[in-house]
Amino acid sequence: MAYNFPEGSSQQFSQTFAAAKTITSLTNADPAIATSVAHGYTSGDELLFNIGWEDATDTVFKVTVLTADTYSIDGLDSSDVNFFPAGSGVGTTQKISTWIAIPQVLTIGSSGGDPKFTDVNPLAKRNGIKIPTGFNATSVTLSLGHDASNANYKTMVKISRALKKVAFKQVLNGGAVTYGYGYMSVSEMPKLNNNQVNTVDAALALLGRSISY
Repeated sequence: MAYNFPEGSSQQFSQTFAAAKTITSLTNADPAIATSVAHGYTSGDELLFNIGWEDATDTVFKVTVLTADTYSIDGLDSSDVNFFPAGSGVGTTQKISTWIAIPQVLTIGSSGGDPKFTDVNPLAKRNGIKIPTGFNATSVTLSLGHDASNANYKTMVKISRALKKVAFKQVLNGGAVTYGYGYMSVSEMPKLNNNQVNTVDAALALLGRSISY
């Protein structure tokens, strides 16, 4: 059992994605094994997956290389064919590089990612029931110290105004890592309060799953 704390953590983003490489097959296993001829990856590489399985696409996973043509996808259990239909998971991957630190992060909050339910009230039952139907969309909100001259902040504003998607990585001081992928939005209007540093908000709306290691 391990406990992690936010002090000393790092929040990063990347918009640097290598050329796409084709996955020709994906196994139903834990972890899933991908075949990608002459992929050129090394163990521990961080890849963005754009594949046919809805429950794993637009998601960042680490991989462990098995052969020159195969690798396992760490953290992806695709053994349930109801969610990961056999033969339909093929697609592409892109290696992520050039992580950039999100500057002057003061607080981090998240919303969504929690289970959602549908209420069902059969006429013959006096007590209604809740049936789980998946998970709500996830977003991450960061409060940043406002410094309009900061180069990384300027890059984030450009990404936001261009409606571009980025990979997101959070590294905790104990070594735990969480990944996401989606749209970055950054405010340019600072918030001012007495006896507090000026702040701006940045948010990431995730398209796929958030994966932790």
